[in-house]
Amino acid sequence: MTPAEQSAASRKICELAPIVPVIVVKEVAHAVPLATALVKGGLPALEVTLRSDCALEAIRAMADVEGGVVGAGTLLTPADVKAAKAAGAKFGVSPGITDNLIKACADEGLPLLPGTATPSDVMKLLELGYDMVKFFPAETNGGAPALKNFGGPLPQMSFCPTGGINMGNARDYLSLKNVVCCGGSWVAPDKLVQTGDWAAIETLAREAAALTA
Repeated sequence: MTPAEQSAASRKICELAPIVPVIVVKEVAHAVPLATALVKGGLPALEVTLRSDCALEAIRAMADVEGGVVGAGTLLTPADVKAAKAAGAKFGVSPGITDNLIKACADEGLPLLPGTATPSDVMKLLELGYDMVKFFPAETNGGAPALKNFGGPLPQMSFCPTGGINMGNARDYLSLKNVVCCGGSWVAPDKLVQTGDWAAIETLAREAAALTA
């Protein structure tokens, strides 16, 4: 799968809803009801970060939730890519980018949303054929004003900013021409997950799904 093909697939997933939930699953038992609540709330694209021991099991379980498109976040190594693909991930997300990670995603046929933070990152990925990437950590790296400035010299690139984004500032990003969607963890807060308040999570998802510029 070429970088251009990966970006085309990633873009379709990013266009499903204005927000992609960034999820840390600590117990496999939470995986299906959490995914179900988010999908019912209108957020079908789900990024399960590889930051817990049960993340791959959670991806495997969520892959069967009707209407959901489950991906793996925090991909750092080729081994992560292989494991995520084997677990059923439909896309991958990384905090940054390396040549080995790019090759692994090409070899495994896993659409990658590679992480960028600087114009140099963006230029390298454009050169390789990517035109849909992650901007991370968004707020720390200048937020929406920075991404707006990226759009001048680098109009070919589209972004999914992630990191420090919430209901209060998401519209600032979504109003930009070069932003397709945002990633955010606020729609699945750990407190609600641990108490199994799936109705509250569905409500948060519904509010996020209604976000527009």
